[in-house]
Amino acid sequence: MDNLMTRQLALILREGEVDFERDFELEIQPSYLDQKGRMWLEEIYKDLGGKGSLPLFEKLKFDFKINRNLFVYDEELHFNRYRLITFKSDLYFELNFPFLETQKRLCRSYEKECLKVGLRQRIWNGPPVARHCFGEADEPGDFSGNGAVGWKLSAYNDAQIDLQTRIHGYKLFRITPYETLMTGGSLKRLDQLLINPKEEQRTMLLNWFLRKYQG
Repeated sequence: MDNLMTRQLALILREGEVDFERDFELEIQPSYLDQKGRMWLEEIYKDLGGKGSLPLFEKLKFDFKINRNLFVYDEELHFNRYRLITFKSDLYFELNFPFLETQKRLCRSYEKECLKVGLRQRIWNGPPVARHCFGEADEPGDFSGNGAVGWKLSAYNDAQIDLQTRIHGYKLFRITPYETLMTGGSLKRLDQLLINPKEEQRTMLLNWFLRKYQG
């Protein structure tokens, strides 16, 4: 998603002369989704309360692509109880996702941050397809019944992205605002650093990014 954070990261990568593609779109090949993959998605969809036929992406969009590595910046909205439900799927037990444990921890720790930005009607209810898939949303902030169908759709779509990138032969990196880096003798959150990074911080951020996929 295009926001201040990804724009700053793009500038830092250009300054570092990194060969990358911005806003890369991956065309989905339906034949790549085998019976096992479909079963995993159906399980996740059902666990989230989904009804009817399985909604599937035709293409995916990523913030950055470097060779066979794809990067997506997960804003606060991605960390909540529904995304945590997706991680219970066998998909995450049978395939190795390096970000899994971190994402689970963030879902448990930062739902309050998600609530701050996720109570707006258009986010809580989501687009019309969310109601079609998951039914009517409860009032914003009420999780006693059907909860936030917009959040549910987002969680299901994140699981789709995890699976589809893997079966299409890419390695996915999920970048979060909650990552911390040491600078000036103290730990700072990534989103705070990206607001207006100083020159030495830009170099540090570039090195941090490169280490992510170069290992």
